[in-house]
Amino acid sequence: MKNSKKLKFLCIFKEFFANFPCGMRKSMVNFVSKLSYDISDLLKLMKLLRSEQGCAWDREQTHKSIRDNLIEEAGEAAAAIDEDNTEELLEELGDLLMQVVFHADIAEDDGTFNFDNVVNATCKKLIRRHPHVFGNMIAITPEQSISFWEDIKLLEMDIKKQGRRISDISLEELEKLYRESKLEK
Repeated sequence: MKNSKKLKFLCIFKEFFANFPCGMRKSMVNFVSKLSYDISDLLKLMKLLRSEQGCAWDREQTHKSIRDNLIEEAGEAAAAIDEDNTEELLEELGDLLMQVVFHADIAEDDGTFNFDNVVNATCKKLIRRHPHVFGNMIAITPEQSISFWEDIKLLEMDIKKQGRRISDISLEELEKLYRESKLEK
């Protein structure tokens, strides 16, 4: 008897959406259900959501239209850290990552960059800003490490002001420029 009522409800539910106004009824998209997903799944999911078979709202978003969402998610992640709430932090970091993926997908559609470019630039920045790990500089204390980070960040801004691209500069050249900048002071 219970299965009969459930089946009747499902038929009514399906019929309701089949006749739903405003073109909101769509066929289900086939996305593989898994116990665990990885970054490639997230990238595929975002592509699907922003495709013609996906969500109209996701598809129409721009960097500016979801700008505040990025700020909000970063704030919520910071709040979770302040509250020492690791469960909430896990969720909020996921929301923040989703925003990065969302923006990268928008940029890819615009032809400016993609998620792989974001990852590549981030890896290069981490390598540049850690010359005591990946280069020939020496930092023994955390303060020296932070000093490298801040000094190299300033050096990168100077390089950009000269019209040069940071991505075109090798770690060796950056170390040389760093040492020269220290000698000038």
